[in-house]
Amino acid sequence: MIRHLTLIGSLALACGTACADARFAACLAEIRAQALAAGVEARTFDAAVAELTPDESVIQAMQSQPEFKAHIWDYLAGLVDEQRVADGKARLEEWSEVLAQAEQKFGVDRYTIVAVWGVESDFGRIMGTRPLVRSLATVSCAGSRQRFFRGELVATLRILQSGDVTPEALVGSWAGAFGQTQFMPTTFQRLAVDFDGDGRRDIVGSVPDALGSTANYLRRAGWATGAPWGYEVRLPAGYAGPAGRRNKQSLAQWAALGITRLDGRPLDGPGQPGLLLPAGAKGPAFLVFRNFDAIYSYNAAESYGLAIAHLSDRLRGGGPFATPWPTDDPGLGRAERREVQQRLIELGHDLGQPDGVIGPRTQAAIRDFQSARGLPVDGRAGMRLLRALREGAAKR
Repeated sequence: MIRHLTLIGSLALACGTACADARFAACLAEIRAQALAAGVEARTFDAAVAELTPDESVIQAMQSQPEFKAHIWDYLAGLVDEQRVADGKARLEEWSEVLAQAEQKFGVDRYTIVAVWGVESDFGRIMGTRPLVRSLATVSCAGSRQRFFRGELVATLRILQSGDVTPEALVGSWAGAFGQTQFMPTTFQRLAVDFDGDGRRDIVGSVPDALGSTANYLRRAGWATGAPWGYEVRLPAGYAGPAGRRNKQSLAQWAALGITRLDGRPLDGPGQPGLLLPAGAKGPAFLVFRNFDAIYSYNAAESYGLAIAHLSDRLRGGGPFATPWPTDDPGLGRAERREVQQRLIELGHDLGQPDGVIGPRTQAAIRDFQSARGLPVDGRAGMRLLRALREGAAKR
């Protein structure tokens, strides 16, 4: 017995294509009633789903699992590299007037706003290409999170109906995030703002709307104006005490455990922070305050929050973390990842144009190279691999 419609394709195998089509149509009919009850006009819904078919690639993306979980040093190396810092500084200058207005209205500093923009879409370069209505209709009728995605689909239809974003521009990830700062449709409905004054809230085509909407999001998430997100600290040798973003204690309590600022100054900051140890006690350590929690809420992952926070510091003129990551094989920035791909291409691997994205084809090529050279076969693009590729090229 099929307990959940987890895969449109498997349903087609079970009862035939006609049966699968009928079930998808029945699912859309249920959503239509929900959408109309939420204020979506019948003509809006019917036009959006006319001749709509499920997208099998969305199902595959929903069910796929990464081959390996990225180490925190790999994750941050790819998101906060010299290229992104330079691009971010250029955007700070280009959009200085808009950012000043956002700071004044929402109380969120420009460096954090631009850091979100850079991490979420590489400053508008990578916003996703999947039509949101088709993607969300697919996952609204398949998988275990149908109720959640139906709400997002209804919100998408309301965006179409409002005219804020044109149908052809309403594209994004398979899960529905879209725009220059990657809002989910329900988040857009609640928090997007018209910051350029044209009467539309367009986070796809309008940089001011995207930046203003991001600032509004962070303010509503509890951002404290003028306060730090946190800062790197030094742990005493052999530290085995409490840690965790949610394990908040007073600065006096942390100081009593032997935790100090890098320069030896007394701990300071607003409220009670938590202690973030993304790689354990042997790696960089951070006291994180309320503003880190606001960043975290944007995409509930501490590694993501740290990427935004660190990029914002780099945009202010700060440097890399003082404490090295506990590894002898550091992560690579995007320029170095492109070099890995280019050197693999020169060895005969078909990887297309080097783009710095270590996807399945690049991972397979890395494994082939590692196997041929007697290296540990893990498909990871780290500094050790890049050195081996460079050494191999020098010998050819």
